[in-house]
Amino acid sequence: MNKKDKLLTIGQFAAMHGINKKTLMWYDEIGLFKPASINPENGYRCYNYYQSPILETILLLRELDVSIQEIHDFMKNRSAASLKSLMEDKIADLNLRIAHLQAVRTTLCTHHRNMSTLLTMDLSEISIVERKERSLVTVDIHRETSFEEKVELITAETEKYQLGRLHDASYGSMIPVSSLLAGNFDDYSKLFIEIPFLTYQKGLHIPPNGKYLRAFHKGDWDKLPRRYEEIFAFARKHNLKLHDFSYEMGINENVIDRIEDYIVQIEIPIDE
Repeated sequence: MNKKDKLLTIGQFAAMHGINKKTLMWYDEIGLFKPASINPENGYRCYNYYQSPILETILLLRELDVSIQEIHDFMKNRSAASLKSLMEDKIADLNLRIAHLQAVRTTLCTHHRNMSTLLTMDLSEISIVERKERSLVTVDIHRETSFEEKVELITAETEKYQLGRLHDASYGSMIPVSSLLAGNFDDYSKLFIEIPFLTYQKGLHIPPNGKYLRAFHKGDWDKLPRRYEEIFAFARKHNLKLHDFSYEMGINENVIDRIEDYIVQIEIPIDE
């Protein structure tokens, strides 16, 4: 007898595939995967080598969260075309899950970086940092835009880009450098959403890559104009020309209870 024709006990077959034999018993009971034969003397289920690829396909589909009913339907009409179609759907789903996990990882790294900054930062320091090109989703606002309207605008954009959770992105506000230089410190024109897995698309805002001035402000928002005056004084002293927008983003919302402890990170591109 060919070794591949030799019958295996349910325990042997389950162990070969790294599953519990109760799983095979359940698959048999629901008619999804039947044993090759049943011992007439003791009623034990037996399997053969040729059934392994079929079981592995079922196990793969289950690992991809394919429902039992979907697998049932596939098994009734098993073919290269039906498996190809099913795999295409699951690859698309998996790509979305991978993108989400990558976004979560990026968010965790951002939080980790922010917490490291909080533990070592000098709030009075103004520094020059390098920033890579990124894509931002933006919504237009003006001085009369209410908080409720801002929430609605942000919510609409997160739904548009299928953002599953708020923690998948970073949020902030933008104010033109020209407004700041003119003394209009409340002339915010955009809110931005930075989604880590977002690739370039038409209509996105692309901040300049390269050097930025970075500073921090803690506490009372009424004192933010004074911080901007310090930033521009630093730029003049070092012959730096600032342009584009100032990008403001909170970095410690998840570890504070009082607005007085809120720290905003300010980044402004340097025109080189």
